[in-house]
Amino acid sequence: MTNYVLIAGACHGGWYYDSVASALRAEGHVVHAPTLGATGNLEEHAAEVLALLADLDDVVLAGHSYGGMVITTAADRVPEKIKALVYADAVVPRDGQSVWDLVHGPWRKWYVDGAAEDGRGVAPMPFFDQRAFPHPLASLFQRARLTGAADKVPHRWYLYAAETEDSPFTKFRDAFRDDPAWRVRDLPATHNVLAGAEAEFLDVLREAGRV
Repeated sequence: MTNYVLIAGACHGGWYYDSVASALRAEGHVVHAPTLGATGNLEEHAAEVLALLADLDDVVLAGHSYGGMVITTAADRVPEKIKALVYADAVVPRDGQSVWDLVHGPWRKWYVDGAAEDGRGVAPMPFFDQRAFPHPLASLFQRARLTGAADKVPHRWYLYAAETEDSPFTKFRDAFRDDPAWRVRDLPATHNVLAGAEAEFLDVLREAGRV
């Protein structure tokens, strides 16, 4: 039995992982897929995850997109609780980096244009799930405060959505490809990895649970 904690990307909640969570639970695993606060910043989102981790050990911690900021920050605080990190087309910050620092072009345009109405929340893209909600702009600009302790997590995967045009995540795939600390896989999907590579993602989560 493995403890999984799955963190969704911007504008999405725990429901993003419903099918994956159901499959893992049917196999006897414990799965937590929280919906993070709609008004929080990065530190507040990480605090939500840390509160959840307080009662867990040997956790597989996974994050999609913005979720990479959150799982990195949480793992940096309690690396001893995490046995594996899985980044699904996600940002992987170093100390002092924000999401804004790590993306470019259309992603930055979405943040700015999407927050134009109230200056606080980035509106979901029209093609997002109908359950999507505005994502707090502050979390995209707040820089991660990291010690490097997340590098102590013994097993790390980077899953790259190979069909995303002009992807800001290519740099992570390329940086980790030859790093023995990482296992890198290209997925036959666009950034919404569960829409095109759910089976592959689920297989990696299972693999991470067995290490």
